[in-house]
Amino acid sequence: MQQQIEKLIQDIVTDYRNWQQRSVKSRGKEDFSDVQNEMYAEFKNGIGFSEGKKYIKITNKNGGSVWGFVVKEDDAKFRKGDILKAAGYNAPARNAARGNILDGGYMIQWTGPLYLK
Repeated sequence: MQQQIEKLIQDIVTDYRNWQQRSVKSRGKEDFSDVQNEMYAEFKNGIGFSEGKKYIKITNKNGGSVWGFVVKEDDAKFRKGDILKAAGYNAPARNAARGNILDGGYMIQWTGPLYLK
């Protein structure tokens, strides 16, 4: 599951850069500014994860905020690898999975797992 967590983090960072790219193009520019490059480096270096008993917590801002959670083992409601939104800093929202890192095909943004449809 380590590989899938790393892929999820890579996808989050890629979405952040794509968001920056859309911002640059909307202003009629082609290149990132020095400030945008610094922001990207800060975001990329600040994202990580920590393991708890039931969940892997994906954090950004060097642990200052929570992006979401990944279920470590099957339980009564969720499967191993399910992505959950954060309900708070230490707990996920257990209403529904937002995708599964083991199955792939999940829908996320750099700001967090996408809302339910």
